[in-house]
Amino acid sequence: MISRRELLVGAGALLAGCDTQRPQRGLLGSVERFNGKVQAALFSPTHLAETASERALTPLAAFPQYKIGSEFPDVPAGWVLEVGGMVANPVRLELPMLQKLGGTELRVRHHCVEGWSAVASWQGVRVSELRALVKPAPEARFVEFVSFEAAPERESAAPDAKAGPGAPAALARTYTSSWDLESALHPQTLLAYGMNGQPLPLEHGGPLRLYSAVKLGYKMVKWLAAVRFLPEPTGGYWEDQGYEWFAGV
Repeated sequence: MISRRELLVGAGALLAGCDTQRPQRGLLGSVERFNGKVQAALFSPTHLAETASERALTPLAAFPQYKIGSEFPDVPAGWVLEVGGMVANPVRLELPMLQKLGGTELRVRHHCVEGWSAVASWQGVRVSELRALVKPAPEARFVEFVSFEAAPERESAAPDAKAGPGAPAALARTYTSSWDLESALHPQTLLAYGMNGQPLPLEHGGPLRLYSAVKLGYKMVKWLAAVRFLPEPTGGYWEDQGYEWFAGV
């Protein structure tokens, strides 16, 4: 079975001899940037996705779970959300502090790049409300979302002492995704702490995840650790491997 990434990277390489190790460069990168500009031009900050009916809710056990590691990550002791970057008021927020910022509920259809969709209701605080708290600089036109989930997937030149002489060391790759500011501030973009009226389960990104009606599923970072307002996009875990950066729905 050929994955979407393999198809994207392989097709780009056949067409232009692209560097498959750096899919954001060459012709493939140019096509990606063009597609991103078109999607950004078509994006409307006021267009709302249709609210799904309660009858459309996907049973929790049937809502797909996803992780990049072999196990779901443990929540770090003393977990807080760090919000910073180019902001006037960087903050570190415990979950009750986030919940006091506002409560919004969405019930919209989730779209995965792999082709499936599902419906849940999500409770959380809008990213726009977080922005009002931290006051980003006008130059901060992008938002990076950082997870505490990481997968060992790369090898370094440094030997791993535990694995014996000559063995490469695995480097943990943290899950991230960067967004355009307009999509992050859309009224249907949340930092979700609840799912179907209950505390967000660990298997779906608890204690806090990003959720939005305007992006494909892989842009919605689970197990959030930090939010950074930045002047430039920083790619992302899948985006750096050939997936679309804008990934609008």
